[in-house]
Amino acid sequence: MSTTPLTASLIDLAARGQLPLHQHMDRAAIEWISDNRPDLPQGPQPPLRPLSQGLLTRGGLPTLWLADPRLYMSIHGVRHSMRTAALAAVLAETHHLDDADTATAVVAASVHDCRRRHDKGDRGHGARAAIWLAANADTIWGHFGLTTTPRRIVQAATAVRLHDVPYDAFTTDDRTDHARAERISDVVKAADALDRYRLPKLTWWPNARYVREPAFDEFRSLAFDLVLISEKAHLAGINGPEAVLYALAEKGLV
Repeated sequence: MSTTPLTASLIDLAARGQLPLHQHMDRAAIEWISDNRPDLPQGPQPPLRPLSQGLLTRGGLPTLWLADPRLYMSIHGVRHSMRTAALAAVLAETHHLDDADTATAVVAASVHDCRRRHDKGDRGHGARAAIWLAANADTIWGHFGLTTTPRRIVQAATAVRLHDVPYDAFTTDDRTDHARAERISDVVKAADALDRYRLPKLTWWPNARYVREPAFDEFRSLAFDLVLISEKAHLAGINGPEAVLYALAEKGLV
């Protein structure tokens, strides 16, 4: 019989190795995140082009797109997906990606975790999301006010599939696929990693060793602020998408 209190914080549960399948932010966790803010320099923040701003305002995914609707408000749910999309848009600016590649990166980042079955490791969720993306491409791109093409579908699906595969675990097929969508895949993987400040262990926080993004450390401060502002807003009663949009506005991204 478990002796873990039902009201235990994610921080306590993580320390005990007792995190549940479905994990939701709590006030103690937010306070812990705030208290453990790293000494992060304020890096340059490129202004987002109107295209990216428009995509981010549409970023609140329908609940039905998730494999398990219980994850919509969890730590891998809509707030994480919207912040990851925003960080992908920022990184796209640093690489001077054109509009088509930027939109593809933002769309891929928005749906990268949509086929998760739970909030723990869930190996293979990227591959499942890539298959779902390819099967529902017209609906997904239409949600963002975009028209898709076969090339964009392949690029986005590749980025989604590879986002949870470590670079040092790439197979020959993975490397071949990655080469076809390298910039977009690297941007999505780095954006996902930057949003790890929401996780309840310091050892799980962003680490540049696991990505291929020269500007990674420049945007850690922005990533931290987006987590803290949006999660505080959500716990104050603002719904998930609106909480992230509030954070994006506070940081001048929309």
